[in-house]
Amino acid sequence: MSRPRVAVIGAGWAGLAAAVELAPLAELTVFEAGRVAGGRARAVDADGVALDNGQHILIGAYRECLRLMRAVGVDPDAVLLRLPLQWRQADGVAMRCPGLPAPWHLAAGLAFARGWRWRDKLALARALSSLKKDNWRVGDALTVAEWLAALGQPARLIETFWRPLVLSGMNTPLARASMAACAAMLRDSLGASRADGELLLPRVDLSRLFPEPALAWLAARGATLRLGQRVGRLDARAGGVTVDGEAFDAAVLAVAPYHAVKLTVPLPWHDEVKRWRFEPIYTVYLRFARAPRLPSVITGLAHGTAHWLFDKGALTGDAGWLAAVVSAAGELAEAAHGEVVARVLADLRGVDPTLGQPLQARVIAEKRATFAAEPGRCRPDVRLAIQYAYLAGDWMHPEYPATLEGAVQSGVTAARALIDDLGLSA
Repeated sequence: MSRPRVAVIGAGWAGLAAAVELAPLAELTVFEAGRVAGGRARAVDADGVALDNGQHILIGAYRECLRLMRAVGVDPDAVLLRLPLQWRQADGVAMRCPGLPAPWHLAAGLAFARGWRWRDKLALARALSSLKKDNWRVGDALTVAEWLAALGQPARLIETFWRPLVLSGMNTPLARASMAACAAMLRDSLGASRADGELLLPRVDLSRLFPEPALAWLAARGATLRLGQRVGRLDARAGGVTVDGEAFDAAVLAVAPYHAVKLTVPLPWHDEVKRWRFEPIYTVYLRFARAPRLPSVITGLAHGTAHWLFDKGALTGDAGWLAAVVSAAGELAEAAHGEVVARVLADLRGVDPTLGQPLQARVIAEKRATFAAEPGRCRPDVRLAIQYAYLAGDWMHPEYPATLEGAVQSGVTAARALIDDLGLSA
């Protein structure tokens, strides 16, 4: 039997994950509207400098990300800096978990954390114990803010731990963030093994981390790559699908939810997805004559405009460069980029008062960086009502907020559903 023709629409991390899974079994065509693969986790050219369109942290629990990186020839140990689970803020808390087995690593980290009173530490330990006792499951209608209030979590703990955690991990304000999704995130980080909770910080730009190696790997295996080609329609046909009128045996639709709605005939889940909200992320890149003096290569701020600071010189070798991330940055929508830079500079000078003026400054605003991880969000089934068509994307993961691991897992799930339905085997 000849290999089936399969279209993968979208070359973000979800689409590329699906394509890598399918490559040994299918004749692949990968469509991507942009001229660069990677979706919302890629490098962009900024006046000759490669800057990521957002900063991403992986953790040891991202098994599918790490597996597929290895599959396309990327050594995670060479491109990721592995750090123990830690929480370092310039104006708040300093915690670092030692190399003990779980859960003792977290208990010791909490015990010796600086910036929290014992009341705060015990309150956090009780909250995590409560989640573990409930098997990390929380009612789907609860927001994080409601859950924290019910547990009586201290204001300082909310300010220095829960709020930064939810903003960075879920890109959604506490008052609207789903506690069920937060619990799933905590289960696979603080509640898992020591290795699962370790931080993995990219030492290379995001395109080199997975998208570019994946494209090269796919091309070497005969896949057709159509970058810069926007798809307008996915339709059913007898025994397969058509992509803008071109016949395929099956297709994986790995695009943002609002694009998936436009590409398909009216389907039951469209009305639900149309109600979803999306949150922006701003990344401010600054280059200085000397490297800013930060407590760590990744440093949090409990107060201020920026939430996390990344020392790009220490991570990627880009001397003098720093990246500042503002999550759920809706308040900046009306601000000029010059104002955003000025606010981040004020934050930085609170950390390093001797810092001079930046030599370069660039603001990258992803207006719809992630879906808002709110309670009661229903995800569509991986199998579209269109036969032999499948959905993928970080928004398709049944538990997680928008994460790289959620995107990759969704791509793998879609590919395996397609393989099962077409009866393919290696």
